[in-house]
Amino acid sequence: MLSQYESKMDKTLENLLSEFSSIRAGRANPHILDKLRVDYYGTPTPIQQVANVTVPEARTIMIQPWEASLIKEIEKAIMCSDLGVNPNNDGKNVIINFPELTEDRRKELAKDIKKKGEAAKVAIRNIRRDANDAFKKMNKSQEISDDELKLNEDKVQKLTDKFVNEIDKAIETKTTEIMTV
Repeated sequence: MLSQYESKMDKTLENLLSEFSSIRAGRANPHILDKLRVDYYGTPTPIQQVANVTVPEARTIMIQPWEASLIKEIEKAIMCSDLGVNPNNDGKNVIINFPELTEDRRKELAKDIKKKGEAAKVAIRNIRRDANDAFKKMNKSQEISDDELKLNEDKVQKLTDKFVNEIDKAIETKTTEIMTV
């Protein structure tokens, strides 16, 4: 019974970590392209499935489409995104150069990281509430005793504390990464 709530909390943490990986920290990270889709024969397709994505230098991402006709589509997807960069092309590749992050941009990213972390904590607490409600219903319908109810609520609280601490660590790590690049 408890494992389904732990699984939900784990998915919340994984989702947060994947969101953090898409926030650029001054270095070129191919994961920032994960959410971008290009129109490939009428189907929105991830860039990684239609091109080779490499990081030749610390602040550069090179995208080599497998079909030359995709260069314009890839450029369009990058320009329409919220990455804040302009792609260039040399006829065969799309090249993205990342400028040095300004102090203001770093602070803005740090706030965004904190906001996403807080949203994840709220999600964890909502899962805790759902679990406790389920246990109270079971107690009301005589499926579990008062002692079992208390024990389960304590276990859920320990799980919640564990995941909130992991989220706090992830926020701190990503903020440090952003501020010290």
